Amino acid sequence: MITAERQAGTLQGILLLLPITMAVMGLIVLVPILPAMMAHYRDVPGVDYLIPLMLTLPALCVAVLSPVAGVVVDFFGRRKTCIGALVIYSIVGILPIFLESLSAIIISRVVLGAMEALVVISSTTLIGDYFHGRDREKWLANQTAVASLSSIFLALLGGALGSFGWRGAFAAYGVSIVFAIALLLWTWEPRKSDEPLEEFAAPGARFPWSTILPISLLAIFGGTMFFTMQIQVSSMLSEYYGISSTSALGLYSGLAGLSVAAGTLLYRRFTARFITPTQLLIAFGLLGVSYVLMNYSPTPQLFTTWLVVNQIGSGMLLPALVVSAMGRLPFEVRGRGTGMFMSGWWLGQPLSSQAVAFMRGHNGGNLPATLQILGILCLVAAAIALASRFRGSSRTEASAVG
Repeated sequence: MITAERQAGTLQGILLLLPITMAVMGLIVLVPILPAMMAHYRDVPGVDYLIPLMLTLPALCVAVLSPVAGVVVDFFGRRKTCIGALVIYSIVGILPIFLESLSAIIISRVVLGAMEALVVISSTTLIGDYFHGRDREKWLANQTAVASLSSIFLALLGGALGSFGWRGAFAAYGVSIVFAIALLLWTWEPRKSDEPLEEFAAPGARFPWSTILPISLLAIFGGTMFFTMQIQVSSMLSEYYGISSTSALGLYSGLAGLSVAAGTLLYRRFTARFITPTQLLIAFGLLGVSYVLMNYSPTPQLFTTWLVVNQIGSGMLLPALVVSAMGRLPFEVRGRGTGMFMSGWWLGQPLSSQAVAFMRGHNGGNLPATLQILGILCLVAAAIALASRFRGSSRTEASAVG
């Protein structure tokens, strides 16, 4: 079978969904052990900021390096870059098992983040290369669902490994070598000649800054709201509801991941048919209401209700943004455009932890009240999306009359 005759199917789609779990693993698998790490390094100056930074540093690297990763992916090839990055990811991921210095662990997380950037951009770009039209929308939405569902297993795995000591959770990173082997066996490097005619870029076509830049800026805000609850769920449960078991915290993190997957399913079944402003109105509306009402949840059961609503909104938000971005990128610059969008999105993860720490410091340490502030910001974003929807409807009606 020669390359020109190859056509991506379900196997390739599934294999390209698996690498995105590496980005989820960078955060979720360590959430249950966060209190234990804080206790272990309690004598280190600035530990209250350093441990959350260690947790979210890979996402910061993805945010900073994604534009560079996009150039690398376009120049060296999507498939080769993805396989090589997965191999290195597995090696540096398990290093903290053997490292004692918090500084050394943080350095290893920087390298992990660089590989994570290459994995995320290359695998997402390959989906855009291999699939087109409705198939592309399906697999990009599935990417969010798989990432969310994997977070359930990874949260449980992190909690289970954490019961043997916090270092054990880092062993989970070794699984990426399996994904690298699978991609080596059953995927191929895409070619421009395989693109549908309508997706060819015109000779000398410019990078679509006017469409990609605004959605990338919106991705920064969306990513901040998306990641906040995934990071803060264990702190909420341990500080305000007395739940401190790593296994129990892993269960709650898993519930959050399941809810994100449910939101993605709802996106595919219902909101995908709407225009983008309507999709954002629904997603930010759910996020805003849930964040506000978490401040008025006296029991863990009521908090869990709003946690589920919050993560459903998160599950609707990401596919709405990424499908919109990917549809505007021709083959020649697809890696760079994907890198730009992902840079904004993943910048939201470190921003969320640092923003919450800053606001808590100016709010008497009150985490629920801090989440309420974020909820108000989401409601403002929903109102802007609503106004945009009405402006779009007015322009359509005016064109029809004309």
